[in-house]
Amino acid sequence: MRIALFTGALDGADPRLGEAVDTLASELASRNIGIVYGGGYAGLMGRAADAALARGGEVIGVIPRALLDVEMGHTGLTRLDVVETMHERKAAMTALADAFIAMPGGSGTLDEIFEAWTWQQLAYHRCPVAFYNPHGYWDPLIEALHSMAAAGFIRQRDIDSLIVESDPEALLRAIEAWRPVKDHCEEWADIAKERRD
Repeated sequence: MRIALFTGALDGADPRLGEAVDTLASELASRNIGIVYGGGYAGLMGRAADAALARGGEVIGVIPRALLDVEMGHTGLTRLDVVETMHERKAAMTALADAFIAMPGGSGTLDEIFEAWTWQQLAYHRCPVAFYNPHGYWDPLIEALHSMAAAGFIRQRDIDSLIVESDPEALLRAIEAWRPVKDHCEEWADIAKERRD
């Protein structure tokens, strides 16, 4: 099994978040769960890679050629795949992963996890999407998602499909237990059939 980790290329202001990233990455390695991530050496993404590698874990990086120097491509990985575009990076990570976790991060992390979540809803993949939420980092975002659901722009069942956990063991148990819900494509097909009938 491999899990895609999305996280920041910066260290962040709260050192507890870096420690939490270390804990999760180490737990994945100890369970023989491979990591797929953005391939950089900097920030929390590099820290996660280093923590897993220190425990003997498999770590596969995927990085666009243009970011190879900017993000200081990690040279100590199990494998580093160099692609041409950000779109290719995300597609390659999706193809390699059995689940997706957003750890603390910024706009890039949001871009990656929301695409993974949208693709889940549209049945481009049938994999769990999770937010690792140490010290309530993602609480404001989860509250915003519930507000969007109340406004009628997100289905509650899609929010319910997300995994949000602050404890690594609880997070991994939830990923193992996760099952897909009916996706939008299937629902639209049902609606079209009802209209035809």
